[in-house]
Amino acid sequence: MDETLKTKAKTGIAGMDDVLAGGFTRGHVFLLEGSPGTGKTTVALQFLVEGAALGERCLYISLSETREELCESAESHGMEIGDEIEIFELVPPESLLDADQQQSLLYSSDLELGETTKLIFESFERVRPQRVVIDSLSEIRLLAQSSLRYRRQILALKHFFSGSGATVLLLDDMTSDNLDKTVHSVVHGVIHLEQLARNYGPERRRLRVLKYRGQAFRGGYHDFIIKTGGVAVFPRLRAIEHKTSFARTVLKSGIKEFDELLGGGIERGSSTLLIGPAGTGKTLFALQFVDAAVKRGERAAIFIFDEELGLLFARTKSMGLDLQKMSDDGMIHIEQLDAAELSPGEFAQRVRERVADYDAKTVVLDSVNGYHEAMPEENALILHMHELLQYLNRQGANTFLTVAQHGLVGDMKSPVDVTYLADTVILLRYFEAQGMVRRAVSVIKKRTGKHEETIREYKITDDGLTLGQPLTGFQGILRGVPTLVNENKPLLLQGEREDGDHS
Repeated sequence: MDETLKTKAKTGIAGMDDVLAGGFTRGHVFLLEGSPGTGKTTVALQFLVEGAALGERCLYISLSETREELCESAESHGMEIGDEIEIFELVPPESLLDADQQQSLLYSSDLELGETTKLIFESFERVRPQRVVIDSLSEIRLLAQSSLRYRRQILALKHFFSGSGATVLLLDDMTSDNLDKTVHSVVHGVIHLEQLARNYGPERRRLRVLKYRGQAFRGGYHDFIIKTGGVAVFPRLRAIEHKTSFARTVLKSGIKEFDELLGGGIERGSSTLLIGPAGTGKTLFALQFVDAAVKRGERAAIFIFDEELGLLFARTKSMGLDLQKMSDDGMIHIEQLDAAELSPGEFAQRVRERVADYDAKTVVLDSVNGYHEAMPEENALILHMHELLQYLNRQGANTFLTVAQHGLVGDMKSPVDVTYLADTVILLRYFEAQGMVRRAVSVIKKRTGKHEETIREYKITDDGLTLGQPLTGFQGILRGVPTLVNENKPLLLQGEREDGDHS
């Protein structure tokens, strides 16, 4: 066999080639199925355009769309159908649309099916292509009128193409009432595209490889989108495939009292969850580590789901964190995301690109609440989060997640429990004391070393975060209403006098 036939025929879609372990095995017949609107024609066009770019002859046999429609579809994505791509329209002659000209005896299903097959073979012999697309099998299924004749027709197509060395992609829009799955057992591989309608926001598309003979592939569902330029596939992330070596050093936040609470700091390549009600400063605590990373000369990536970037830049600059300057200097990548427009696979791909291409060593996801809204199934969210955190940890990146709890004081509820996924969990709380609403911070979990078991009060001022000494004279702080148990341990920040002034 020629050496070129042993290689894979790339699809022209990087993510799909990753899922297929390089592309389609040359010289075989594959099935691409999905309901109308899932992107089959776009994938087929990209497959042929990729072949044309490699100098291969390509043939698109259309049983449903006209040449003009296919060219318009290609042009809308910026694709050019050149001389290497032959489009053969296999549509009924205009006389068949005239009731006076129709003759049931002359145009019986037997004759139509036989003529259709003959025209397909003749067009192939004329062009002798290396890549072929037949769109679609639904028309052949309707002409066959029975499962037996349909299966025989597919077998005839397969046997004809198998000896030609061409890579063939059959499209099926699955619109027939009787969906015959026998073609699955005939073809070399099957890719299924589907489109899911959500309660709000755009539809979500995903694909799955149902079958690929003699070839390992990336199983499961993979998100994809159709955008200007074609289809983009986001392969399911498997953290086990991405492992690097790095020194597990201890990283500090830049606030002495906060680092003491953390037992000296956090370990490189770990994840930290900041959890608490709205307004407690979860984002500010995470950005403190971003500022420390930038001062060390490291890059950071910040993904914001909930807050408008202009407002975030303004309020943090007044506290001494100039995110705009960090961004202008190329030290941070900050991106505002719309949960209603994003799939988990696309988000994971964006994070991976920031770590792999931008070399971000600190990643902030603010917040998991917004990320959760992009996922209709909570169980799938946990699995996505687990793989993403494991991937970031293996890359030596530090991840900071924020979760806004429901409620303000007392019993709190979280929309999703991800505390067991994080290596470090920092709990933020409101509490009432001396007629004032105050804030308290504590570390309730740290896998990578010891930490203080105390609770410290903190304040958010124009100078940023200020933490006090451990609060040892009170109990019930996490319930929101503490009681005094030691009159010698007043509830004050470090350096604060009883009259409320600062020394």
